[in-house]
This record gives sequence, structure tokens and C-alpha cells, in this order.
Amino acid sequence: MTPLSRLYAILDTSCFIGQPALLEAARELIAAGVSLIQYRDKSGDSQIILARASELLEQSRTGVSAPHGLRLIMNDRADLCVAAEFDGVHVGQDDISAGSARKIVGSGRWVGVSTHNPEQVIAADRTSADYIAIGPVFTTGSKSNPDPVVGIAGVRRVRELTRKPLVAIGGITRANCNEVIEAGADSVAVISDLIRDPRKSAEEFLRILG
Repeated sequence: MTPLSRLYAILDTSCFIGQPALLEAARELIAAGVSLIQYRDKSGDSQIILARASELLEQSRTGVSAPHGLRLIMNDRADLCVAAEFDGVHVGQDDISAGSARKIVGSGRWVGVSTHNPEQVIAADRTSADYIAIGPVFTTGSKSNPDPVVGIAGVRRVRELTRKPLVAIGGITRANCNEVIEAGADSVAVISDLIRDPRKSAEEFLRILG
């Protein structure tokens, strides 16, 4: 697997008023040099998700891409990942298993899995997942019913449990992202701190993360 970029941007439709605003944020992130973006849409309507994903893919192809190419990850839906021609899928503990996702997307696409404690990390490490996400690291407002905060100590602990790339998520900002990387994360997933002025925010993240 190609090493993960330090910044893993997540575009959550619930954070934007309409598709044009989401696409504009995508354009700004791509122009800033972001090379890994997850598309998260919890609407549940497959046709709407696929239509929006197709627009996002087209945007990525016409925009100014990152030096090593842009990878688009579909949240939850392995079937729509394939249909939308995305580069990978990310599944949670309540979604299909990493193994089932792998059967759908094949060996050429990435599979990521969310975890929230050491036991889940150990289980994910045994799967064909390409990377493992751990969180929430800090208090987050992006979920209505978040799992317990793991903290920096939690990141450090699970780093010892897997050699797979580790993505930290949950409440990560420009002010604390270096601390998370120093604890052992390979990448930081960010939602809220990229919403306001996405290009400037992403450029600052990339500069801080090095």
C-alpha cells in the first residue's frame, strides 16, 4: 500500500448547505495539495450519494490535483465505491466487515476500518484492511453519539498493536495535530477544522505536518 498522506480530509455532506458548497470545498482542498479525501454522506439514498460522488470525481479530474495524485474514499458503501469509481472505501464498526468490503471492491482499492479501542484495533489488524482509524482522539462535534475519547495515550497504545498505517480522527485541529502524529499516527483525519476557508486551512495543516 502507498503510504498515507499526513492529512486525510473528510467532506461530510452534513457540514455543507447544498452540493455546490461541497464541491467548492473539494476544489479548494485539491488546489491546496490535499491528496486523500473521504466523501461521507449519511443520507442513505443510494442514488443521491452516487450522483454526488460522480460530481466529486469529475471535480477531482478537472481540478488541480496533488503532486502524487488524488485518492477518493467512499464512506460506508463498498458497492457505491465501485460504482462511483472511487479509490477505496472506509467502513465503521456498524457497517459491513473489512473482509466483506474487500470482496466487493477487490484488491486494487483501499479498505479502511474505524476502531475505538485496542480490542477493535487487534481485530482490524487481522483483516485485509489497508489502514486502521482510531478515535475519537479528542472531543468531537461531528457525531451526535460519539464513542469514548481515547486521547493521546490511546493513540500511543494502539500504535504498538499494529503495523498497518494508523489514522487518528476526532477533534483534530491545526493546534493539536502534531501531538497526534508524535504519538504514532501516520495520518490525521480532519472534518471541522477544514470547513472554514478550506484551502487556507489545508495549506496550514500541510505546512504544520510537513
